[in-house]
Amino acid sequence: MPPEAKFLSAEQFLLATLLGKLAGMAALATMLVRYRRFRHILIFERRDWPDRLVFVLGLAVPMTVGVASRVLLNYDAADLSLEGAFLAGLIAGPYAGALVGGAVAVPALIAGEVAALPFAVGCGFAGGGLREACPKEAIWRFSPFLLFTLPRPAWHMLRTLTMNWQVVLLLALIGLELLRQTIGARFGVQRLFFFESPSIGMTVLIYIATVLTVSTPIKIWNNARIEHRLQEQEKLLLAAKIEALKSQINPHFLFNTLSSISSLIRSQPDTARMVVQKLSALLRRLLRSQQQFVTLREELESIDEYLDIEVVRFGPRLIVTKELAPDTLDVIVPSMILQPLVENALKHGLSRKVGPGRLTIRSRRDEHIAVIEVEDDGLGISDERLQTAMSSGIGLSNVHERLRVIYGATGRLDLRGAPGAGACARLELPLIVAQESATA
Repeated sequence: MPPEAKFLSAEQFLLATLLGKLAGMAALATMLVRYRRFRHILIFERRDWPDRLVFVLGLAVPMTVGVASRVLLNYDAADLSLEGAFLAGLIAGPYAGALVGGAVAVPALIAGEVAALPFAVGCGFAGGGLREACPKEAIWRFSPFLLFTLPRPAWHMLRTLTMNWQVVLLLALIGLELLRQTIGARFGVQRLFFFESPSIGMTVLIYIATVLTVSTPIKIWNNARIEHRLQEQEKLLLAAKIEALKSQINPHFLFNTLSSISSLIRSQPDTARMVVQKLSALLRRLLRSQQQFVTLREELESIDEYLDIEVVRFGPRLIVTKELAPDTLDVIVPSMILQPLVENALKHGLSRKVGPGRLTIRSRRDEHIAVIEVEDDGLGISDERLQTAMSSGIGLSNVHERLRVIYGATGRLDLRGAPGAGACARLELPLIVAQESATA
């Protein structure tokens, strides 16, 4: 024999409907917050009318479809007219709430529910009125968990006679649901849709579901706002750290250059004067540029100005060669990232070498990274020094730390060399090309 069909009781069916309504609102809130324009509206309190219309359409369209499905298909869980209108008013203002309320009431009005339009519009204005009255952050603190901690804020409000806006918002929602139940019971479900309760316990659940259906999307959206603020703070902190590391290089470079000028003043005053002029031009260029990132071409222009100073100091002993792949010149690199490497090669590799020395700067693409090398044929580097080069001194440790802060594991600085065989500093950076060149 076929198994006997099982049907839900009235209470079970109503409970499933209330859970479906809550799940539907949570799903809608989660989907909307994924859209950048909608998330922008939630983050900033000052909103123009185009932003408010986007917010209204984001809520009104799916909720109107939900009311239509309730009217046509008897799917009661899709009707969010009270909660949607009140939520729109609470977040975007009274007119936005009224527009959402008017839109969601249209299918019900067509079906003959004459009280649906004034009630939904009234819910929108009620939410908007509370938005105008209470502090904005109090709205975002309205949480589903308030139901579990309600006695404490309610008692505090009564004992101190101070306004607790969480309790006020809760009471407003309960009042609107009570009004809907009263109007529906008086004029019938044909005039205004409401959930008919078979017991007192289910009546309490109806009120709880109304509160949760409004507070849950607020909680979801507030989490998105907090996440955005944390991301912005991380960006500001990262920018400040990068700027601090970049600023550390400037005094280091200036100190070494002034030391060179000091050594030339007595023996070669004309040369010292020329170096001072070139140093002034380079510092003027650095002061004009406040960018954290530049193209490799711009970075090499700064290096050329620095090398002009060093060529004057070294004379014909310094030979500079460049082996640059043309497709790397528009790659984005951190500003002043090569100068410490060039300075390190000149100071530790070539300054004490007898006879001419060669400094070579190379660049090439290697799959998804840009490789930049600064190599010298100077005195080289011992194995012991090679182990501590990244952590001691300012130049290499600064470059290493900047790469770690900016790129994480995708940016690398490697140093290799041997005594008497020169040294090579190798940069590996993510391959990011300047937009102008990429679209040209």
